[in-house]
Amino acid sequence: MQHRLLARLDDACERAVAERKRSLLGRLHGDVLEIGPGGYPSFGYFRRAVRWWGIEPNLNHYASILAAAARVGIPAEIVESSGCALPFRDSSFDAVVSLFALCTVPDPPVMLSEIRRVLRPGGVFAFMEHVAASDFPTRMLQKAVRPIWIRFAEGCRPDCDTGSAIAAAGFTDVQFESFHIAVPIIHPHLSGIARK
Repeated sequence: MQHRLLARLDDACERAVAERKRSLLGRLHGDVLEIGPGGYPSFGYFRRAVRWWGIEPNLNHYASILAAAARVGIPAEIVESSGCALPFRDSSFDAVVSLFALCTVPDPPVMLSEIRRVLRPGGVFAFMEHVAASDFPTRMLQKAVRPIWIRFAEGCRPDCDTGSAIAAAGFTDVQFESFHIAVPIIHPHLSGIARK
C-alpha cells in the first residue's frame, strides 16, 4: 500500500512539472549525470544528444531506468551509490541534474560540493527541488511529519533547506525561480541552473 500511495504522489508531481522539466533540461547536452533518478529518469526531456550516467541507491529502479533509456536511444549507465562521494574524476560532466533528489541525500552541502567537482568548467547544474516552507504553519507541519515522511518517501526530508544550500555551494552563477504545485507537505519548489 505504501508503494502505491508513493507512486500516485510521484505521478501527480511528475504531471505537474513536466513542462518545467522540458524547459530546464532541453538545453543540456554532452555527458550528463543525474542524481537519484528513481522511477522517473529524465530521458524524455532532453532535446539534444546526451550520454547519461545515473547515481541511484535503490537497486529496484535499475531495470526500469535502463529500459526507459533504451526506448529513447540514450546510452545510459547506472552507478550504485548511496553516499555523497561521487565515484567520478574531477571535471567529468557537461551537466549534472537533480530532480527532487537532494532532499534524500545524507548531507546536501557535501553532495553539492561533489557536483561542482565533477562538472567541467562552465558546466551546468540543473535542479528542481521542493524546499522548506517559509510560512510558519507549513514549516511546522513539515517538521512534525518529517519522521514519518522520511520512512514513507524513500528518505525524503520535507523540510530540507535546499535553496540556501545551492546558493551557498560556490557556483559562479545561480538562477532559480520559486513555484508552487498542489502537493501536500512538499512545497514550495525551486527550479533553476547553477554554473561552475
